[in-house]
Amino acid sequence: MTDRVLIVEDEPIVADVVDRFLRHDGYETLVVKDGRAALQEFDRFMPDVVLLDVMLPHVDGLEICRQVRASSDKPIIMLTARAEESDRLVGLGLGADDYVTKPFSPKELVARVRAVLRRYRASPNSESDVLRIGEIRLNSRSRRVQREKQDLELTSREFDLLLYLARNAGQVVSRDQIINAVWEYDFDGDEGTVTVHIRRLREKLEADPSRPRHIKTVWGIGYKLDP
Repeated sequence: MTDRVLIVEDEPIVADVVDRFLRHDGYETLVVKDGRAALQEFDRFMPDVVLLDVMLPHVDGLEICRQVRASSDKPIIMLTARAEESDRLVGLGLGADDYVTKPFSPKELVARVRAVLRRYRASPNSESDVLRIGEIRLNSRSRRVQREKQDLELTSREFDLLLYLARNAGQVVSRDQIINAVWEYDFDGDEGTVTVHIRRLREKLEADPSRPRHIKTVWGIGYKLDP
């Protein structure tokens, strides 16, 4: 089955280049040029990945990211001319899985699409499918997370981060170890990205995120998941 990519980009030249490279790599694509159309087409086109510009007519990319993430965990890659750290962190905080700053290499962007899909669909066979963290149940094959039998909506990156912490439960892991295992080659160089994802995980997993029971900070080193 061909993977589908929704390209939300109002710059015709950028949209055309990205579209051609993705089609050449075997993806089915749909290009939309404004935020309102993006929200409509997301439900109709049912993409496997969304490439989402930040600056868009009618509805901006950050709001689209927020609305899509409220009902779907499909990977989202933000495309933007903004390079400020605060903008990256806002996008990641809303649930984006990756962040690419213009100008970018189309070949690198295609590689990032492959990477987020690989992480999203990863289902290792060499380890137990089900991991338990107190009242939290994590299934590595179905990529489903439940707390007290209630489904939790995690992004693909949040799931990968939780899975890595769960497989190293009781051990302290550094930010570098997390980056190498979860982000691989497409890390943007800002360690604050890890902090943002840890905070979002706590908000979804912990009854009281200000006093986490499971994901503990080990100051000066990294984090530890306490089962």
